[in-house]
Amino acid sequence: MDEKVEAAASEEKIDWGGSEAENGLIKQVKTLSKSVHTGLPNPRTDDAKCTTIKGDYLYFHYGCDGQDDRGWGCGYRTIQTMASWLCHNVPQHKNNNKPVPCLLDIQQALVAMGDKPKTFLGSRDWIGTFEASLVLDYFYDVPCKLVHVRGGGTELENVAVEELHQHFEKHGSPVMMGGDRDNSSKGVLGVYTGNKGSYLLVADPHYYGCQLEKTELQRRGWVAWKRVSSLDQSSFYNLCMPQTARK
Repeated sequence: MDEKVEAAASEEKIDWGGSEAENGLIKQVKTLSKSVHTGLPNPRTDDAKCTTIKGDYLYFHYGCDGQDDRGWGCGYRTIQTMASWLCHNVPQHKNNNKPVPCLLDIQQALVAMGDKPKTFLGSRDWIGTFEASLVLDYFYDVPCKLVHVRGGGTELENVAVEELHQHFEKHGSPVMMGGDRDNSSKGVLGVYTGNKGSYLLVADPHYYGCQLEKTELQRRGWVAWKRVSSLDQSSFYNLCMPQTARK
């Protein structure tokens, strides 16, 4: 495929909505990289079970809308990636024309639902998997399953991995993962289980910089297979799994 054609196919314009862009809170961006995990080889070549998301999505990361949210916005960006998957793959939801919510949209929704006080608006407060479940249900009428894993290591291998295999097989939607000691939000796009352990396919929202094509994001490790045993052994983890099969 011609390089320019391939680059265009891996990017997509995004509509941030009129009001937010006009009042100067954010800068409208032209394109975001699309389905950035495609073409990435499996972590090993042994006989294994591998399940991944089904369908397209856009990759959201620190600063992608012109707002510098380094240090606090990773949860918001993962929610945006999940929302973009819903926009691409669940066309019959009630807000079919609703664009992916910006950071302020997400904060306003949490305040409107009574989850956060009014002082939350415009703040740099973190949000996690519970807030993600509220936001996706609020905007897209999609409920989420929350799975709590008490610790890393064996618990993560025994509980989270099987939950993820079942989720991707049934629902095919991206998953948000976060914890306490390991409190960096992660987008999980797949899971791989072989005879030498399991891996998670992670879209890391912490990248900050100019727009990169998916091959460069993969080369730099922003989209990569992460060995489950490499995650924090002393941290608990929560998973937010959009329940899209009924849709």
